[in-house]
Parts: sequence; C-alpha cells; structure tokens
Amino acid sequence: MSQPLSETMQSPARSKQGRSLTVDLLLMLVAIAWGSTYWVAKELVEGGSVLAVLAVRMPMTALILGAIVLIARKRIGRRDLSVGVILGLILSTVFFFETFGIAETSATNAGLIISLTIVITPVLETIVGKRRLHRLFYAAALLAVAGVYFLATEGVPTAFGLGDGLILVAAVVRAIHVVSMHRLSSGKDVDSLSLTLVQMSTCGIVFLALATFTGDAVGPYIRSMDSAAILQMLYLVIACTVFPFFIQMWAVRKTSPTRVSLLLGTEPVWAAVIGITFAGDVLGPIGIGGVLLVLFGTLWGQRLETKTEEPRDSDTVKTST
Repeated sequence: MSQPLSETMQSPARSKQGRSLTVDLLLMLVAIAWGSTYWVAKELVEGGSVLAVLAVRMPMTALILGAIVLIARKRIGRRDLSVGVILGLILSTVFFFETFGIAETSATNAGLIISLTIVITPVLETIVGKRRLHRLFYAAALLAVAGVYFLATEGVPTAFGLGDGLILVAAVVRAIHVVSMHRLSSGKDVDSLSLTLVQMSTCGIVFLALATFTGDAVGPYIRSMDSAAILQMLYLVIACTVFPFFIQMWAVRKTSPTRVSLLLGTEPVWAAVIGITFAGDVLGPIGIGGVLLVLFGTLWGQRLETKTEEPRDSDTVKTST
C-alpha cells in the first residue's frame, strides 16, 4: 500500500528536523566537554607539575591526530606546516597561561574569565580589520568585564588573584589565536586536520622542551599517575580536544556557522554549572551576580557579533583549550 501524499511530503522535513536536532545535541555535548575542561585540568595540576601535565597532554593529542591523519591518508602541505607552527606557538602561550591560571584559581572563575574571548575577539578583529561592530556590542562587553570583576573579587579589589590574572591573559592570547587562525588560513589552501595536527605537535614540542629545561621530568610524572589521573588525561585529550574538532568540522557543514557559534557559546554556562556542582566552588551573592553578568554579557555580545559577522571559511575550526 502506497504512503499517503501528505506523509510523503512530510518525511524530508522530519528527516531534516531530526538531523538538525542531532547536530544541536552533539554541539551541546562539545560545549559541555569544554565547560568541564577547567575542573578536570585543575584536578590534574593539583596532582602534578603544570608543565609535566602539558608535556603529556599535548603530545598525546598530537599522536592521536597523527594516527587519524595517516588513516585518512592526508598530506601535510608546506602551507599547513608554516601556518600551523605559527598558530601552534600562539596556542602554546594560551595553554601556558591558562593552565598555570587554573592551578591558582577556581574552575568556575577559569571557565568564566576565559569566556571573555567571545567579546575580546570581535574587538581585536575590529582593530586589525577595521570592521564595524553593532553599537550595543561594547555595552555587552562592559557587562561581561564587570561580571568578571565581581566574580573574581566578590566586590573586594584586592581579591583579584594571580590565577584570575593569568586566565585573563590567556583569554586575550586566545582571541589573538582565533583572529590569527582566520587571517592566516581563511581562503588559503590549508587542511583543517593537518593544520590542527601541526599546531598540537608544536605545542607538544614546546612543553616537552620547557618541562625538560625546568627539571619537571615527564617520566616520573607519568609513572606517578594513578588510574583516575590517566582517565582524566584521556578525557582532556579525547573528549575535550579530538572529539570537538571532528564535531565542529561535521556540524559546520550541516547547519549555519551562526548556530554553531551560539551553541558552542554556552561553554561558560557549563563551566559555571560544573565548577559549582562537581568542583565544589562556593560563590557569595556578589559572585553569583558576577556569573550572571558574564553569561549575559558574553552571550548577548556573541549574538550581536554574529549580526555583523563577515563570511568565514567553513574549513576554519576553533581549537579549544
């Protein structure tokens, strides 16, 4: 018996709606994974040297990506290599400041302060590319900055700690990385997977060198890792780096870049929820007000920024820290 015409006409729409829901759910999982990064990273650095942790995490990520490149039979081109090394050095700086910052502040503070990248990046793009932003964008950015102040200090200026300052520096450098990645790779003959591999390999070399130079031996740290630390490390490498990379590459071809951006922009929400729920971070009334200001300011700013966003190369994918 043939299917009714009305049902036949609805099937493609239902199928498209189902695919859209799948994309949204996977992107939300990426945002949750990124939000949990700060809690998991803090657990790891409390059990070992920051440089030793990074000297294990980055090479592991590079090795997994390298295996995928071999399986996919990708070739690393000359431009992939030259652009990837530059971006990798910038990304190494982000990881350096961010991870040392995580060691000195709470997971909630780290996740929310780093989210200022969302409002710093468009401002930097405006300065570099002479691009005009929505007139209300700066109000959103101001709200986000005010929220960070109240979150980190509870209204007491002297309470803004070293860790908070390091995370703030990481947010600025992360914005530089995003702008640099767009300018160096957009419209160029570069492959996202190869470019990410070169970046992570560069980070791995940098942190192995730093750990060796400072005497933070990687071998003893690896031998000291218990089962919990191993699982946490694997989670950071696979769930927070490799998995998001492929989901972004797939999702950006299934939905709009604006939708991808807005869903991934919920990262600071999950950082706050996970920090308070699992990491045991305690916030006073002023700190809670700061969290709300950061979330409102960054999400509002992101929505405003997408209204003036220039077309971007769909092959340029964000690398989360």
